[in-house]
Amino acid sequence: MLAMNINFSLLLQTVIALFIITDPLGNLPIFMGLTEGLTEKERLAQFNKAILFGLILIVIFTFFGSVILNIFHITLRDFKISGGILLLTIAITILIRGHRLPEGTEDVGIMPLGCPLLVGPGAITTAMVSIGLVGLRVTTLAIIVNFVLVWLILHFGEIFYSHIGGRFFKAISRVMIIILAAIAVQLISSGVIELVQHINTGVL
Repeated sequence: MLAMNINFSLLLQTVIALFIITDPLGNLPIFMGLTEGLTEKERLAQFNKAILFGLILIVIFTFFGSVILNIFHITLRDFKISGGILLLTIAITILIRGHRLPEGTEDVGIMPLGCPLLVGPGAITTAMVSIGLVGLRVTTLAIIVNFVLVWLILHFGEIFYSHIGGRFFKAISRVMIIILAAIAVQLISSGVIELVQHINTGVL
């Protein structure tokens, strides 16, 4: 019954958008580097902590982000434009400078693995905007599917990374960031079109 009420095309689009911005494949080399020297059990514990914290963080903003917007009288149109600019800035910065490896400590599960590497401003923005575009049900299901994929990639990442190598993951990351930039431009243009329509109708 639930499957009949879900638009799988919108679900797939949302999962792809979230997967691109959380970028587990692109972040995998960083994750492996930050947990270098840990045992396999310790590394998996840090990955589990990162995934759990990231999931809690994005769910909180998904369900209560609209409340925050209402408090500050911010419309979804405004959030599309500002969020799109933010995503585009993130994409361009990563393309130019690459991922910067933060100073690591033994306990890196929450910071920086969970936030901001796994769930940062970009992921939060994507989730909040997705509610207005595809609805809460599709967005929630997309978040669950995405984090299942993230869990699988991080837990089997050491095997992939050792056999395939870092260059493959870096190449995938570059392609994903380019797609992210395109999604950001789409958000900005959608928000600007809505803004122009409101101005033309005299509704600000």
